[in-house]
Amino acid sequence: MLRSERTRAVAAVVVTYNRLELLRQCVEALLAQTSSCDILIVDNASTDGTAQWLASQPGLFCRNTGSNLGGAGGFHYGMRWAVEAGYDYVWVMDDDTLPQPDALEKLMEADGILNGNYGWLSSVALWTDGSECQMNRQKLKKSFYEYNPLLKHGLVQAEQATFVSLFLRADTIRRFGLPIKEFFIWGDDIEFTRRIAVNGGLPCFIAGKSQVIHATKSNVGSNVALDDPERIGRYFYAFRNEAYLYRQEGIRGRAYCFAKRCRDFLRIVRYGKPRLPRLHVLFHGIWAGCFFQPRVENITENFVERNLK
Repeated sequence: MLRSERTRAVAAVVVTYNRLELLRQCVEALLAQTSSCDILIVDNASTDGTAQWLASQPGLFCRNTGSNLGGAGGFHYGMRWAVEAGYDYVWVMDDDTLPQPDALEKLMEADGILNGNYGWLSSVALWTDGSECQMNRQKLKKSFYEYNPLLKHGLVQAEQATFVSLFLRADTIRRFGLPIKEFFIWGDDIEFTRRIAVNGGLPCFIAGKSQVIHATKSNVGSNVALDDPERIGRYFYAFRNEAYLYRQEGIRGRAYCFAKRCRDFLRIVRYGKPRLPRLHVLFHGIWAGCFFQPRVENITENFVERNLK
């Protein structure tokens, strides 16, 4: 069925990689939504039986990327897929995101209250014990009080959010482009949401009545000095990508990034064991970030309705 045959069609885009049990829970939560959506699974070439399980599930739309594109590449792929398939709305999340049954319903209500005049909506992410999920704290806009009347609807203006339940119109993606796939992991959601809210100047909001559980192993932010040794290598992407992000913010952004990296250096010297590989990742990422020049890819082709299968 062509997407244009449906009214206000929503695509829930889920990116997964080798987390089959969490993916199952995520899909169950999406199937239990009080508002309907199609579920588009982007499998980053999992090797844990994910492909076999997906093949046994009726009603899901699944694509295997053929290789691990990282979270950034997966969201780039999935959002392009949803827009080109003709969906009106795109709702993106990781495979460890467990939406409450009315999460989508509340996002759609917020869309109606705003009459579509927004860049994106971000759900409130809670951890498994019901407390705030620290890594998904949105950044409020300092002048959010410009939209004070919306507070009664649980809507607060923000300028930065994560891909743990981000909701936006397909037209917004056509206008502002896709997430930067070259980021691989970390920072792609920050760049994407700020591109729309800060650089694009569109009002964006936390939808306080829409809630999800982010089923991470622990409720702490990332810390290169204390993280497990086998995870140290991925911090290269964090340091490289942040260097690019803060370069876009001018002198203040560069100064802030320098201060963060000094803090990381001191943490590693004081707490990091082993120190040398952590310091190597830190300086390698900073150096790579000085020359990192990824590009924003737009959906420029003439829109053609197409079937998902």
